[in-house]
Amino acid sequence: MPAHNEEAVIGDGLRRLLAGTRPGEVEVIVVANACTDRTAEAARAAGVRVIETEVPGKHHALHLGDAACAVFPRLYLDADVALTGLRALLEAIARPGVLACAPVPHWDLTGCGPVVRRVHRTHDRLIAPTRVLAGAGAYLLSEEGHRRVFPLPDGLLADDGWVHAAFTGPERTAVPEAVTVVRQTRTVRAHLRRRARVRRGNRQLAALGRPASARPLGAGDLLGLARRGGAGPLDVACYAAVMLLDKASAHWPGGSGWGADRTSRAAS
Repeated sequence: MPAHNEEAVIGDGLRRLLAGTRPGEVEVIVVANACTDRTAEAARAAGVRVIETEVPGKHHALHLGDAACAVFPRLYLDADVALTGLRALLEAIARPGVLACAPVPHWDLTGCGPVVRRVHRTHDRLIAPTRVLAGAGAYLLSEEGHRRVFPLPDGLLADDGWVHAAFTGPERTAVPEAVTVVRQTRTVRAHLRRRARVRRGNRQLAALGRPASARPLGAGDLLGLARRGGAGPLDVACYAAVMLLDKASAHWPGGSGWGADRTSRAAS
């Protein structure tokens, strides 16, 4: 679990992760990278192993934690999400032919403004059929699956997209009995900042030969969702407006920059 300044949420996430497990049954390694808060102390209070490093970046933290781990399968979990259903993931990865699996995310919209709430809800419905390993904040790899994914490319931003694209068909599966609570950005401004990071990550994946998806979402997908009753007129209008802002912001001075979203870190 890579963690940068996650003091507010990491304790709750670790308690949920370990609920129902026996002492010593699960090896948990938190890599506190370049933290300036009490992330490491909060993780130790939950009874897990903590590695501290002054080097920032999720990529470095993932490799540090991976090198310290001695068992398979291995779960890679974002520190700002809460996972329940670990046993269901372990059962899924034990099935013949399954090399990677992930929980199904539940998007926590607590505190989100009315516009960005509609954007999140619509986007979730658009990507749900093809998400599988990406966007859940967690993925589990078998030993064979791990060999296909690691080592991660230097400077990789979208590790879940990289993992998702490494497997096909029945090799990867989403497990409905396992759920992550993913806290979403609470303002349009924060959402646009996160989108800048997504764009950069997607460009990187394409350059590495593992594009995030075979076909990007377009207006036809949004209209199709509306025709199926998956989004109301106001949802469609809000989503389209923010996506137009997103596209425009990519060309603004400084629009390609991004930073960590802190609006979603307050515990719900």
